Amino acid sequence: MIYSSTIPGIDDPVQKARERIKKTGNFDQILTSSKNAWQLLWQKIDLKITGDRLTQKMIRLHLYHSLVSVSPHSARLDAGIPARGLHGEAYRGHIFWDELYVMPFYDFHFPETARSALMYRYRRLPAAQQAAEREGFRGALFPWQSGSDGREETQLLHLNPLSGKWGPDYSHLQRHVSLGIAYNIWNYYWITKDEDFLSQFGAELFLSISLFWSDITERNSATGRFSISNVMGPDEFHETLPGSDSPGLRDNAYTNLMVTWVLNRAFDILEQLPEIDKTRILDTLKINAGDLVKWKDIKQNLTVYLSEDGIIEQFQGYFNLQELDWEGYKKTYQNIHRMDRILKSEGLSPNAYKVAKQADALMLFYNLSETTVTSLLSQLGYNPPDNLLSKNLDYYLQRTSHGSTLSRLVHAYLADLAGNHELSWKLYQESLRSDFRDIQGGTTREGIHLGVMTGTVLFAIRTYAGLDWTGEQLKLNPNLSTGWKQMEFNLSFQGSRFYFQISPEQVKVKVEGETPQKILLLDKETNLIPGTWEVIDF
Repeated sequence: MIYSSTIPGIDDPVQKARERIKKTGNFDQILTSSKNAWQLLWQKIDLKITGDRLTQKMIRLHLYHSLVSVSPHSARLDAGIPARGLHGEAYRGHIFWDELYVMPFYDFHFPETARSALMYRYRRLPAAQQAAEREGFRGALFPWQSGSDGREETQLLHLNPLSGKWGPDYSHLQRHVSLGIAYNIWNYYWITKDEDFLSQFGAELFLSISLFWSDITERNSATGRFSISNVMGPDEFHETLPGSDSPGLRDNAYTNLMVTWVLNRAFDILEQLPEIDKTRILDTLKINAGDLVKWKDIKQNLTVYLSEDGIIEQFQGYFNLQELDWEGYKKTYQNIHRMDRILKSEGLSPNAYKVAKQADALMLFYNLSETTVTSLLSQLGYNPPDNLLSKNLDYYLQRTSHGSTLSRLVHAYLADLAGNHELSWKLYQESLRSDFRDIQGGTTREGIHLGVMTGTVLFAIRTYAGLDWTGEQLKLNPNLSTGWKQMEFNLSFQGSRFYFQISPEQVKVKVEGETPQKILLLDKETNLIPGTWEVIDF
């Protein structure tokens, strides 16, 4: 149990904690109680791998640190999910978009904890609405770095340790953080079917974010399409266009396609809501019929640049940037993860080059799948190729320095989808060890990277167990890594707890609850009777 002055009814958390300890008993009793509590939590989250001891150790290390950072014991707190956990002073405990990588883990195992993290955002909705209003927009503009009161905490200056010089920091323009919040709301609702949260809190939050993005778009009179300016993508190395006096990019592909997806889901949410809640929320946000017509127009006509070869241009003008001498820089500096700092120390600018900290055009496929990205591009009137993912992965992977620990995780997942299993395994193993070996040279001592830790667990479930939770039913198409003899885990989906045991020869699935469930196993619909293992041989 955690006590805090932010919890209603608790004025003196220290005194409350002391009173609870006195009631609990002596040290041995408290220790036994703690062990039992940990065991109950561990039974839910444990991912057992037989045949690969090192991967097993790393995953369990990550599971442990994830629970240390966020657990059901913190569900009552008015707190978000810090990008670096509770392990150090990095980022001053601020809340970023990293929760996008974290939230599904809690959706599956501890929905009350996931809901609490979303309520942190909901309670700061007024601050986000005020931020949008200050910039002349309706809706909600959430900060890139959020703290206790929901204001923008992002620094305005950044020190380059290679040059020792300070420069402007425009990362507050990573307004895609609100798209991540909307993404988390939808995932939480889809995985948990928490109708109460959606009608009372989630829909208002989601639609307020949608309103902001519809308001920030501008129609191009020449093309008839909509554009979005003054933003930065997850790439972070590109803050402005070469020769431009104003910060921010125009028509960042990640932002625009995620906006399209969000507006699609906004109409799905409106259809899900009871009429009384729908009316109340639209009235509260002052969203009228004309606004909804504009949303439909935007989601059919947002601008994305797609080359004849099927490459999604990261933002308007990216294809005109200079190529980088990657081999030359590797020979000179060895570690080139932070190419932005290297270039600036040489008096150059990453804005002038095709170089990415993490390729945000590829991040779309991590969030949405190749089928969905293809569908969104078609919805916008473009003609994407059949091999959209592999083409874009090949193109951007050559131009990415992996300056973020999350970059390896994303590219590992996409490489596997594209059939490059050797590269996928290499990048996944680097992700697993990123904090254990402190591959960024000192950052781990400032706090673990929570997104990578939960992300590596979800990676194993998505990639090697082949679990897909985006449809009406869970879908499982296992493809265990070479040498793995068995993979065992469990999770909750839409009110039922599913148990999986996967080996190279067979899949065993069981569901707990009172109602029979259906699941797609190897693309075949399988009926599950509660409490009974269903076995399918390969």
